[in-house]
Amino acid sequence: MDTEPTSGQVLHEDKLQADDEPPSLSTKTKGFNAQLVKPNGHTPNGSASGAVAPSTQSTEFFHKYFPTANLNDWNDWRWQVRNSIKSVSALKRFLDLTDDELACDENDKVNLPIRVTPYYASLLARDNADQAIRRSVVPVKEELYISPGEDHDPLCEESSSPVPNLVHRYPDRVLFLITGFCSTYCRYCTRSHMVAQDDKLHLGKSQLEPAFEYIAANPAIRDVLLSGGDPLTLGDNYLDYVLSRLRAIPHVEIIRIGTKVPVVLPQRITKDLVNMLSKHHPLFMSIHFTHPDELTQEVALATARLANAGIPLGSQTVLLKSINDEVHIMKALMQGLLKLRVRPYYLYQCDPIPGSTHFRTQVEKGLEIIEGLRGHTSGYAVPHFVIDAPGGGGKIPLLPEYYLGRDENGNIRLRNYENKAFSYPDPS
Repeated sequence: MDTEPTSGQVLHEDKLQADDEPPSLSTKTKGFNAQLVKPNGHTPNGSASGAVAPSTQSTEFFHKYFPTANLNDWNDWRWQVRNSIKSVSALKRFLDLTDDELACDENDKVNLPIRVTPYYASLLARDNADQAIRRSVVPVKEELYISPGEDHDPLCEESSSPVPNLVHRYPDRVLFLITGFCSTYCRYCTRSHMVAQDDKLHLGKSQLEPAFEYIAANPAIRDVLLSGGDPLTLGDNYLDYVLSRLRAIPHVEIIRIGTKVPVVLPQRITKDLVNMLSKHHPLFMSIHFTHPDELTQEVALATARLANAGIPLGSQTVLLKSINDEVHIMKALMQGLLKLRVRPYYLYQCDPIPGSTHFRTQVEKGLEIIEGLRGHTSGYAVPHFVIDAPGGGGKIPLLPEYYLGRDENGNIRLRNYENKAFSYPDPS
């Protein structure tokens, strides 16, 4: 059935079943201890039996601000979506807002709407506007200022779209935008040109048909990345339909899902969802992480469920000024991700969307961070630093200068992480 819900609803709201964790889960690392909750008595429909125990911080937040709800409500991802914070006025209940934040109240120049799940709101510091993850989701007056070079579609995705909802930039892969809805909106979002737009929030199946037909008609396409918006905000049946349609195309070899849901809405990673996803292997997932503060016990359980189902997990992180642009912060994040079986993949230079100047570092900062990681931690913990080139040039990797040229004998001169020079006898 092709359902067209109104804004804020979720497509195909399937009932959540008991969500027992595979017995192989054992997550005990510094910073979190994933443990299971076994609710006593009857579990109402829509609850998440077997969900991770909320952290002390989340529990206190939940009891203080949602006193009429119960633990089953808190663990229900649909309840989280329905009760999301969607305005500066609503944020006043949870945060002591500064004048810079209050300047965005009902200001029609704000580039993106506000939406924060109660779970993610529980991680925000009430009395510290400089907290990293608070700055990533709460608008400030700097968003109102547009600098030269900023654009709603800096990557020119719309000009690389042969049919609606599809971007075909690289020869063998496409970006399939199946929703414009996110459970939490990042203030630096690359797709400010399409997320939260009324005509993109909830796409009916008929609206996806041109993209399916285009992929099927182009045998060179072997890799499809599902994104949006956030694909995991869609219901299980709808996602299953999309994945099944793609799996029916013989030349589609792998499918990837780009998402931040395991970070901002970990309650969504239910047993039913994971079982459905595991039918469509090879399936990969790229998860958007920003800061070590996001590595909670809830997130640890969500990533464990996905990894235990055989879904390779990678991370995508945007380099953000005064949020994660220090080597020690990035190292803590990348090392923490490896503990969760998430392989650091991309570190993005922040895209120049309107009102993003206060988020964007100089490119040299990204090179400095890569140099501070390379050799000082596991190679697995070092992401690729890339700029998604404005104008549609695609992802361009950047590295510190380790290659120093050749000496008088034709040998390669190299610099290591300690800034020491070495020679390699390159065959002539």
